[in-house]
Amino acid sequence: MFLSKSKKSPYYQITFEVNGKRTTVSTKTKNKEEAYKFLGRFDISNYKKPVAVNNNNSILLSTFKDEYIKYAKLRFSKSYVERSIEPAFKFLIEFAGDIPLKQLDLKTLDNFIINKYNSTKSGAALYYRTLKAAFSKAVIWNYLVDNPLKKIKAPKVPKSNPVFISEAELNLILEKTANQNLKNIFTVAFFTGMRLAEILNMKSSWIDTLQNIITLKNSIDFTTKSKKERIIPIHPRIASIVINPNSNADDLIFNRKSDIKFNEDYVSKQFKKALRAAKLNDDIHFHTLRHSFASNLVQRGVNLYVVKELLGHEDIKTTQIYSHLTSSSLSNAIHLL
Repeated sequence: MFLSKSKKSPYYQITFEVNGKRTTVSTKTKNKEEAYKFLGRFDISNYKKPVAVNNNNSILLSTFKDEYIKYAKLRFSKSYVERSIEPAFKFLIEFAGDIPLKQLDLKTLDNFIINKYNSTKSGAALYYRTLKAAFSKAVIWNYLVDNPLKKIKAPKVPKSNPVFISEAELNLILEKTANQNLKNIFTVAFFTGMRLAEILNMKSSWIDTLQNIITLKNSIDFTTKSKKERIIPIHPRIASIVINPNSNADDLIFNRKSDIKFNEDYVSKQFKKALRAAKLNDDIHFHTLRHSFASNLVQRGVNLYVVKELLGHEDIKTTQIYSHLTSSSLSNAIHLL
C-alpha cells in the first residue's frame, strides 16, 4: 500500500491490492503531508468499494456530512471542525431533515440562514461560510452540479472593534494565576500574537537563539491555520520562557508532564477564571491576547502589512480590523500640511 499520483486527478491516491486486483482510493488532497496522514489512518481491512451515486438520487446530507468531516479533519484544526463544521451540519439537518444533498433548494437554505440569523447573527454568518465551503467541495466530488449558497447573499454581521488589553491588565491576570506554566502561556500569547494551538504545539526546534526568533513550523502532528510557516521575533519578556538550552529539539515548550500537551479548553477556562478574579471586562477571552499583540503594535505605529505577517493572516483585509487604531497617525498627517 503506497501513495501515488496520476494525470487523471490532482489528488494523491492510495494504491493497494484487493483480491489480487490493484485498487486506488483518493485522499482528496493535493498536499503530500496531509495525504500521508490519510494513508496512516486508512484501514484496508474495512475497505469497501464505493457505491456509485445514482444520478436520479443523491447522497444524503448525513452521509455527506460524515465524508466532509473526515476530509476536514485532515486539513483543519480540531477546534474548527468541532465548533464550526459539526454544528453547521447538525443545525441544517435538524432544520431541513436528512434529505438527499441535491434536494437542498435555495428557499430551504435561505430560510435556514434567516432562522439562524434571528437567533445569532455571528452564528448565521459562520454557518453560511462553513456550509458554502462544504458545498464547493461537494461540487468537486460530483455530488452537486453547482453550489447553491453562491446564489444567496452572506448575512451581514454588525462589525465591532476587537477587544484588547494593556500590559498592566495582563499583569493583573497573571497575579490571579497560580500555575506558572499557565502564566507563561498567557505571557507568550500577549507578546507573540500566537494562537493557543500554536503555543501548545511549540517545540524547542522552533526557537533560534542566534537570530532571536520563533519559527512556527508545520509537521505531521501540527499545521498552522494558514498551512504556512511564519517568523516572530522573541520579545525580551518571553526569552527566559521559550529558551531552554537543555531541551531536545522535539521537546514541547509547554507540557503538563512527560510531553503531554495542555488541553486548549483547559487553558482557556483557566484564563477566564483568572480574568474574572482580576475583575476585568468579561468580554475578554484568551484570543484577546492575540488581538492585544496586534493592537499594541498598531498603536505604536507599526505598518499593518508588518502586523499581517506577524499574525500569519492570508489577507490584509483580516488585519484591517485594527485600522481604527491608526486614527492618531491620520491626525498627525494632517498637521504636516
